[in-house]
Amino acid sequence: MRVANRPVILFPLALLVMLALLTFWINRVVQPIVPKLDGSGRHDPDYMMSNFVTTQTDINGALRYKLAATEMKHFPDDDTTELQRPRYTQFAVDKPYTQVEGLRGYMSSNGEKVELFDNVKITRQAFAGKGEMTVDTSYLSILPNTEIVSTDRPVVIRQAPKTVIYATGMLYEKKENTVSLLHKVRAHYERPNVGVRAIKSSVDQSKYNEASKAFVNKGQSSEENAKLQQSQPQQSTSNARIRRRYE
Repeated sequence: MRVANRPVILFPLALLVMLALLTFWINRVVQPIVPKLDGSGRHDPDYMMSNFVTTQTDINGALRYKLAATEMKHFPDDDTTELQRPRYTQFAVDKPYTQVEGLRGYMSSNGEKVELFDNVKITRQAFAGKGEMTVDTSYLSILPNTEIVSTDRPVVIRQAPKTVIYATGMLYEKKENTVSLLHKVRAHYERPNVGVRAIKSSVDQSKYNEASKAFVNKGQSSEENAKLQQSQPQQSTSNARIRRRYE
């Protein structure tokens, strides 16, 4: 009699245990996550530095780049670094340095990515007969290890003496030594004034000066000198411009 009633008693007990476990699981799911009290869940800086400077060298000890800022804040929750007035300077052997600056920036936890925002300007110094070049934009992404610089915002490129290029989106790959302009490219440049006509004008001017001295030494009249001046070729003062547009 006792053996026959045992399954009848065990089934309700098993059902109660399953209901208790299900209730416990549901309670754990719907309960909000209790924040940790160690401050890791807050986006607060754990340390700050003023006049921050960090550098990186290659395997031979040559300086590759330098990153500086007037103020640096490190955030432990995502291990990122916030920069105020960042200045990124890239160095190369036998070439002038290139400097990038902006109003604010961020550096990833591993230092593999640097982002600059607001009034970003790239300046490449003049060298080997090439004029200074500047790039103005509102955002720039820098990958120091792969030496790739890019932006999806409008850019204005100026190179001395009078070349100006407008575009939207830019990709610079240092290893390939290439700059790719992605959309809405417009270019403007002015032809230099020095050319065959300028050389010819200089030769004519020299001949005129020699002839004028010869007339003066021979005591020629002022009327003959006036005729000589009228025969002098007039120099061109036109400033030729060439505009090209690419879409």
